[in-house]
Amino acid sequence: MTDEQIPDPALQVAGAQEIAPDLLVIPNQRVQPVPNIGIIGGTQAVLVVETGIGISNAEQVLALASEVADGRRLYLTTTHFHPEHAFGAQVFADRATYLVNRAQADDLKTKGPGCLEMFRGFGGAIADRLDGVRVPTPDEVYDGGYDLDLGGRTVRLRPTGRGHTKGDQVVEVPDAGVLFTGDLAETGQFAIFPWFPPYDTDVSGVGWLAALDRLAAAGPRVVVPGHGDLGGPQVLADVRDYLRELRDETWRRRDSALGEDEIVAEVRALLIERHPEWAGREWIERGVGCLCAEHAG
Repeated sequence: MTDEQIPDPALQVAGAQEIAPDLLVIPNQRVQPVPNIGIIGGTQAVLVVETGIGISNAEQVLALASEVADGRRLYLTTTHFHPEHAFGAQVFADRATYLVNRAQADDLKTKGPGCLEMFRGFGGAIADRLDGVRVPTPDEVYDGGYDLDLGGRTVRLRPTGRGHTKGDQVVEVPDAGVLFTGDLAETGQFAIFPWFPPYDTDVSGVGWLAALDRLAAAGPRVVVPGHGDLGGPQVLADVRDYLRELRDETWRRRDSALGEDEIVAEVRALLIERHPEWAGREWIERGVGCLCAEHAG
């Protein structure tokens, strides 16, 4: 996300869709600072995936989840620490158990405050949405994977290792064949590489590609990306194929000893030509920088 013409990240909770029995998605309506949000029910409990950015958005999510739960216990998880995904979790305090993987909890603690201030610095609607927001602290942190029993439905929380962030986590609903990817997969845009050396270099193009290979091999029926339209396995294949393009075109030029500026210019032009309809062209340069740093030649 850049600071140019960022729209108000307001959720449209009324647009929630049931994509499987007792499984709702609040779609982001193609508004980039809004994530796709999940509400997954079992007979005993309900899990919310993502909060939206800020207090007002999270209050709407909590209200809908509480209505759906109708007395069932509430859990909350987030796919990674970025503000539009996690910086509304304080609203769920005392109402839901906030559960995340260890690396994400570390990201929240060590990088969350700086990320919050950076996003506030965008001004406008983003700063307004973050008024009064605190960096969240999870109630429970797990190592490895975690199987959450909601009653008649088990949801699998699975860290993927370094990819979009150090603490990425996917959420699998095996009985429904649904996978929530967070920002490891998005539709209609170039992959977001938060590569800002020396301040933030946790993103890994190599790790990201390996994670997508594993996720695609599992063959989910429905893929809920971090942002953009829901789809099938092709969502994962499209992002994986793009990352391969980005890697191969970058490394081929790196092998020939081109400078990074020249690589950026050539790869950017080539990928825009191949994907002229995609948004987020500013992330191509960041991706090239990341993969230049990961080049082993």
